[in-house]
Amino acid sequence: MSLDLTSPAASPLTSGATGSATTPAAVSKHHGRGFWVVAGTFLVAMAYSTVPSPLFPLYVAREGFSTFAITVVFAAFAVGVVISLLLAGHVSDWVGRKTILIPALGLEVVSALLFLSSTTLPVLITARVINGLGVGMIAATATAYLHDLHTHHRPGASSQRFEIVSTAANIGGLGVGALVAGVLAQYSSSPLSTPYVVLAVLLVVSMAAVALTPETVTRQQVTYRPQRVSANHGAAGLGAFSAFAVFGVFTSVSPGFVAGELHHPSRTLAGLVVFIVFGGAALAQTLTSGVQVSTLRAIGLGAQAIGILLVVAGMYATSFPLFLAGGAIAGVGAGVQFKAAIGAVARTAAPARRGEALAGLFFIAYLGLSVPSLSIGLATRYLAATTVMTWFAAILLMLLAGVAVLAAPKRS
Repeated sequence: MSLDLTSPAASPLTSGATGSATTPAAVSKHHGRGFWVVAGTFLVAMAYSTVPSPLFPLYVAREGFSTFAITVVFAAFAVGVVISLLLAGHVSDWVGRKTILIPALGLEVVSALLFLSSTTLPVLITARVINGLGVGMIAATATAYLHDLHTHHRPGASSQRFEIVSTAANIGGLGVGALVAGVLAQYSSSPLSTPYVVLAVLLVVSMAAVALTPETVTRQQVTYRPQRVSANHGAAGLGAFSAFAVFGVFTSVSPGFVAGELHHPSRTLAGLVVFIVFGGAALAQTLTSGVQVSTLRAIGLGAQAIGILLVVAGMYATSFPLFLAGGAIAGVGAGVQFKAAIGAVARTAAPARRGEALAGLFFIAYLGLSVPSLSIGLATRYLAATTVMTWFAAILLMLLAGVAVLAAPKRS
């Protein structure tokens, strides 16, 4: 038997200073505002995590970093996320959503300050690890928090709003961050400083806003244990891994590919590439509202397969439009695939373990974000970029086939 740890921290009818009662409608409205505050905060936090993506070529020009060094910096972020998900991503189920979310946002601010302090490799790696630690706490916590607030605001309502907003804030935020950073870097006199300053200010504002949002979890005395990674969601886990593998390639090494192999050095363009991938993912998640998980998965598998093949074809043909179209289609597939995974896990997890279940899914997803990107960065030291991407496409197609097999109905 499990305890329901997601009951409201306060009774719906609480007495005020004058002895009057707060009506259930007023409490519900408070949770409704809190839902959008947390959604905006989630978007800002995820946007900050992709700020460095269009800036990587500038770091290469200033410090002489290799492609592999850049992917190490990127992978440091994913390492931080994985560590955080294992150690703290699920703890909000016990201690409260705000108790985890606010300090996690503070870590993001610390990371931004480090980026502003130096452009040397050790500082960049440290900043990205801290960034990852914060995101690992935020991803599962904010998703579970949104589910709680949605349920409190609209008891008995469909979960469609939660699914659309949570995945759009997550994936859409990643695209917005890269685009904003690319534009600011293109037109600012301090391209390696201005994007971090802007996002740091938004993060501080978000911390204050979350502090005013109602808590949805009653603190419980629970013996601490690290995150458990369940094998109960095989298709969802592998689908999330393959989706984030696509996202990882476009946030880590694609800006270098665009500037190098495709001869387009614009920072705005680099940010636009990442934005189109994640924007396509977020848009597809919104347009597929109400679609069954099995249908979502089929759309995701097909679009990811077609998209990645077009990306490789664009690189061989040195065609930026073809590369961009492939990225957009692959992004649509990855976004729909990830939405299916989030929806499946959120619906089947017990309320008291929803944060833990989502943390486990994000853990697997961020392995997909880091391992393929780091492998590609290492491989490009010895092989042509087009050859490396061809191998990546082949492996991704095998992963997608694995998702299809795991998701296939079992014959009796």
